[in-house]
Amino acid sequence: MKRILLPVMALAILTFGWSRLSQNQTDDKPNDNTNWGEYLGGPDRNHYSALTLINPGNVKNLQVAWRYSTPDSGQIQTSPIIIDGVLYGVTPAVQAFALDAATGKEIWRFGESRKAGANTSRGVTYWAPKPGENTTDAPRILHSVGPHLYALDAKTGKPIPDFGQDGHIDLHEGLGVQAKDKFVISNTPGTIFEDLIIMPVRLSEEADAAPGYIRAFNVRTGKLIWTFHTIPHPGEYGYETWPKEAYKNFDVGGANNWSGMSVDRARGILYVPTGSPSYDFYGGNRKGQNLFANCLLALNVRTGKRLWHFQAVHHDLWDRDFPAPPNLVTVTQNGKKIDAVAQVTKTGYVFVFDRVTGKPLFPVKEVAIPKSTMPGEATWPTQPVPQKPAPFVRQSMTEADINPNSVDRDSLQAMFRKAGTRPYEPMTDKGWALMIPGTDGGAEWGGAAADPDGILYVNANDIPWMYKLVDTPKQDELAHLSPGQRVYTQNCISCHGPERKGNPRSGYPSLINIGQRRDRQYVMQTVSNGRGMMPGFTALSADEKNALLAFLFDDEKQEAPGSAAAKPKTKRPYLPYKITGYIKFQDSRGYPAIKPPWGTLNAINLNTGDYLWKIPLGEEKALKAKGITNTGTENYGGPVVTASGLLFIGGSRDEKFRAFDKKTGTLLWETDLPAAGFATPATYQIGGKQYVVIACGGGKLGVKKGNQYVAFALP
Repeated sequence: MKRILLPVMALAILTFGWSRLSQNQTDDKPNDNTNWGEYLGGPDRNHYSALTLINPGNVKNLQVAWRYSTPDSGQIQTSPIIIDGVLYGVTPAVQAFALDAATGKEIWRFGESRKAGANTSRGVTYWAPKPGENTTDAPRILHSVGPHLYALDAKTGKPIPDFGQDGHIDLHEGLGVQAKDKFVISNTPGTIFEDLIIMPVRLSEEADAAPGYIRAFNVRTGKLIWTFHTIPHPGEYGYETWPKEAYKNFDVGGANNWSGMSVDRARGILYVPTGSPSYDFYGGNRKGQNLFANCLLALNVRTGKRLWHFQAVHHDLWDRDFPAPPNLVTVTQNGKKIDAVAQVTKTGYVFVFDRVTGKPLFPVKEVAIPKSTMPGEATWPTQPVPQKPAPFVRQSMTEADINPNSVDRDSLQAMFRKAGTRPYEPMTDKGWALMIPGTDGGAEWGGAAADPDGILYVNANDIPWMYKLVDTPKQDELAHLSPGQRVYTQNCISCHGPERKGNPRSGYPSLINIGQRRDRQYVMQTVSNGRGMMPGFTALSADEKNALLAFLFDDEKQEAPGSAAAKPKTKRPYLPYKITGYIKFQDSRGYPAIKPPWGTLNAINLNTGDYLWKIPLGEEKALKAKGITNTGTENYGGPVVTASGLLFIGGSRDEKFRAFDKKTGTLLWETDLPAAGFATPATYQIGGKQYVVIACGGGKLGVKKGNQYVAFALP
């Protein structure tokens, strides 16, 4: 099978040139050395700082410089930005704020309190007119709340009325009729190019997902400028890789960018990693290769036209979407410097391409995979596997790999023996399929850091998950259930389980006795709008929501069998199969079924494809107390690397913040955080002092919630 890739090299040369430019070269003030002016540090998304005041010799002397407590507690995935002494971040309730970056004192805060539903946010975007430009447009913060993108005055935090309608636009715009009334939000900052902002969007991952088209808006007015159809329309490239009417079907969606993008501003090229088509685990309604899902797209950022693409998973049935923005790096091969783009993946692969032509810099082999046996399904016969670098997490598991310290080793062994364990194992309704790594990576949304000399640093999860398909129940098959239980069975059971117990360590809270912890209004808003990583169920009718709440609060009135109560307000997309849930392969104590390490930190030389070092990241405290060390832990958020030779990272569930020697992986400093720092830190300099700041929200993996941003500096 030939990978579809049209580099249009001659056009690229004429349009963009071959000049080798600095990774961070831009006329924008936010990206000077003292600022951390863009998401993940710059348009290259390299998490890199040229600051050197904190170095391997003095990092052990770091101490808390300031703390900022948000009004609400819970997950904070935000990597803040810092511009001219002002830090801009987001609270767990998705309120944007500005602080004095030297003291942590609040300047302004925008948004509702947690009375409203709040999905997680990874930060905000800053835009300002070019220096000397004759305009009255104020510098602004672009901040998304649910389906809306706000433009806020950077000095005051007040909405700019000339942007969209009363300071905001609706992110459903440009997605077509298939997106009407569907779950569409953005929880990753947009990417700026001149007067454009290109916005990521998060969608449902069920059969009712909206299409995930890539769209650019005017940052001054909010007007939609261009749209790239990731599910191609007739006459567009890639149309033949889907069923003929897939682009207008209501049961085909996704192929969105949710994790963010990077941009080569000198060349005018936007690099967009896309997600899976929906539904994630059964594709009988979308037979074919499914371009441009699971692709790294290179687009002309001014027009949205495709320059080249690479598809990492054909006809995805495993939720193997790209989890993070790609890194724009410069590597040296055969004595020649090459501007490259490197994409980390959930599978643990790193794909590296020439930034202009899309040519892989290391061989990529199409490998045959098993066929699906599910009725109506057709797996793509091959999947691409890079031959270098080697994967940074395990790709397979044997009985010998079962956790030797588990109290449930025998039962884990029995389950393993019954599971399908091949790479790209197709899911069935006959038994379990083991996926390693699981759907949370490998790499995840924290992304990778990169040095100017081509060294990539990536933290990873290294644990297996188990999946199984079951028949999707039809409405008449659920007639014997109460109205609320029907709604729960159709919408909630995959995550919270048939007994409502959930799995807090996996991120799914118990709903048993929810009425003792939350009031009805809170739960209703959560169901309607979503919260944290839970999507909102926008397609449910008011009757369905009320019935669901009555079931959850255990005060549901008895209804006669076949009652018309809580019927769907519209006919919804239906697929014959769905997964039983997102289930980690773990023991009764919540530890992974595979032997450690369960979380790692990796340094990869992209010039050669070889590893510099690999270490466990984090410790399981209870196991360490028993003498079981170097376990690593699941981790979220990414690293920051500096010119002085340091790598800073939180991320681990042991609630630590650490600094490593980036050349060797040696631990140089660690400290306890008030809650786990499941976010990528940032570093900046004010008045001759360098700071490192991280958001500490916890609230994942069974650890406590927090509400602080903590900044560290030398005495």
